[in-house]
Amino acid sequence: MDFDDLLQRYFGTSDLSEASPAVQAAGLDRLRVDFGLETDRSRRFALWSVLYMLGQAPDLDVAFKEEADREAARNLMDLLAAGDGD
Repeated sequence: MDFDDLLQRYFGTSDLSEASPAVQAAGLDRLRVDFGLETDRSRRFALWSVLYMLGQAPDLDVAFKEEADREAARNLMDLLAAGDGD
């Protein structure tokens, strides 16, 4: 799953600043629903990652049953936090 493709799918654009607040809210709703219904671990992780980058991700213990997935999410969070320092 490509990040820009996911943004296009859920928000109709790869640049969220172009999406109206209503489009953003609707896209987030669809994204949350798809995340909740997704059974494939890698796809679920990709959807969670987008939600995380948009500040809308559920807590790790709620989002992932597998410890390995929670650890991968923590690693992503750490990498993104380290990139914010630039």
